[in-house]
Amino acid sequence: MALKSFVDVASESHFSLENLPFGVFKSRASEARIGVALGDYVVDLSALERAGLFKDLSPETAAATTRDSLNELLALGRPAWRKVRETLQKLLSAETATLRDDETLRERVFHRQSDVVMQLPAKIGNYTDFYSSYHHAYNVGTMLRGPENALMPNWKWLPVAYHGRASSLVVSGTDVRRPQGQNKPPDAGAPLFGATKSLDYELEMAFLIGPGNSLGQPVPVDRALDHIFGFVLMNDWSARDIQAWEYQPLGPFLAKNFCTSISPWVVMLEALEPFRKPLPRQDPEPLPYLRAKNDSTFDIQLEAKLQTAKMKSPHSITQTNFQNLYWSVSQQLAHHTVGGCNLQPGDLLASGTISGETEESRGCMLELTWRGANPLKLPNGETRKWLEDGDTLKITGWCNGDGYRIGFGEVSGKILPAH
Repeated sequence: MALKSFVDVASESHFSLENLPFGVFKSRASEARIGVALGDYVVDLSALERAGLFKDLSPETAAATTRDSLNELLALGRPAWRKVRETLQKLLSAETATLRDDETLRERVFHRQSDVVMQLPAKIGNYTDFYSSYHHAYNVGTMLRGPENALMPNWKWLPVAYHGRASSLVVSGTDVRRPQGQNKPPDAGAPLFGATKSLDYELEMAFLIGPGNSLGQPVPVDRALDHIFGFVLMNDWSARDIQAWEYQPLGPFLAKNFCTSISPWVVMLEALEPFRKPLPRQDPEPLPYLRAKNDSTFDIQLEAKLQTAKMKSPHSITQTNFQNLYWSVSQQLAHHTVGGCNLQPGDLLASGTISGETEESRGCMLELTWRGANPLKLPNGETRKWLEDGDTLKITGWCNGDGYRIGFGEVSGKILPAH
């Protein structure tokens, strides 16, 4: 049974009282501050703190809710996060009169989402992108090396990843400039320089680190979730032709560092608990440091939609699920730190492209068009091998509960021509 707020929240809304995702927003003539989403509104945590409604929180926790990013709150850990969430759910409940019956206070606390500008939720110092979807890795490997050698020898033994560029992480709605770089067509004797002709999206999710770990002190896989605050949607924009020429021997560089988009709302692990599912069997069995007693994944439905400059509405091109990841987030985090790497509050760790077994569940144009060989046919008659200037790509995700939804909103970006 869905929780009831005094705020009207439609059953199909991503932002139910069960959810209350955290983000950072700006309203007119104001500084950035932390809020949670409820229905069509943003709830201003600074206004609640000034009104004395966070007396049940520790002074340290209450102060962290008034900052211009989530970092200070992230550092406090799960007990503090749970206390904030419980306090907010109580204050916003239909049975609690404090806010419900005080119109003047409500005017200070509630902002329509349409009236605010969302910011990056945290100051992200480090960003790592994994490669954890079996079907994505298999499809890409098949294109490059054939089905017999699709997976590299290490793929089922460890969560493969690369370190990305944190400075070019942007919030949803930021335009994406087509990148330039070197590429070498098969029939060219030397590489050429110019704008990418193979611009792609990658449907991903990512999680924000809460408390970090000390340098040289790995995080055990069974305690990894204590270091994870919550999840966002992510689009790892990729220039496939640039990537094909540059990636050997050290992996992606210019093909990935020009822009990575994330959704503004961070859905806490606590909100996802009802949708936890057992992690599918892994074969071969992982090495001991990657074996959790009750490892799990989440049933999160994911979708990508494409809208060209000539289309009146977006068209769904990918439908997949977070459960299509082979490696769990606990395994990703444990492997990231096993060598002694120190994660820090606000670090972002991404899943890699999330593709399923079916064609419609492929999470990027590279797979959907099979490297451009099978162009995507759109409802208005247009076709796409890769993304073109003027195209807008939107990714959304949600979990369906009993009479409510836990949603992530969306991450979107419009492609602009190269400089």
